[in-house]
Amino acid sequence: MEDDDLSFACFQDNQTLETWVNQQPLDKVVNCLGDGHDGIWNIIANIGESYQRREILDWYHLKENLYRVGGSVKGLRRAENHLWSGEIETELAEFSDYKGNKKGLDNFRNYLKHHQARIPDYSLYQLLDIPIGSGAVESLIKRINQRVKIPGAQWKSENVSQILKLRCTYLNYHS
Repeated sequence: MEDDDLSFACFQDNQTLETWVNQQPLDKVVNCLGDGHDGIWNIIANIGESYQRREILDWYHLKENLYRVGGSVKGLRRAENHLWSGEIETELAEFSDYKGNKKGLDNFRNYLKHHQARIPDYSLYQLLDIPIGSGAVESLIKRINQRVKIPGAQWKSENVSQILKLRCTYLNYHS
């Protein structure tokens, strides 16, 4: 995270999260990384204006879904190379004579088609220093959880938001 990045967390309150993000000074282009879960993209759809958002499917989650299909290591690496370059149509054609897990392949094809607009040329994005993975966000979530998930602690639902605010305040001033 950059020095001027802020931490903010909500518990089962997407509207508050969206409002908070939209109150921040947003760049002309906002990089929005997601793992493929529609709930994330529903939130992202409410951030800034559509022309501001650069929606990017997290590279590591894309690879994870690819490797669930299975098959030969050589075939999977070839598929990974196509995806790394953003060659979705080439990748879809690669599996035309695939004889393995057909259900897994169908799921992956649907995943690719559903997120096709979010799959860039990752190699170019990496060269341009545009983030392709959500590791920094996932790391922040772990840091927030260090206070929320204390061994033996049990939180009432109505108190979770308060402890999240406290933890984020601490991280914002001590990071």
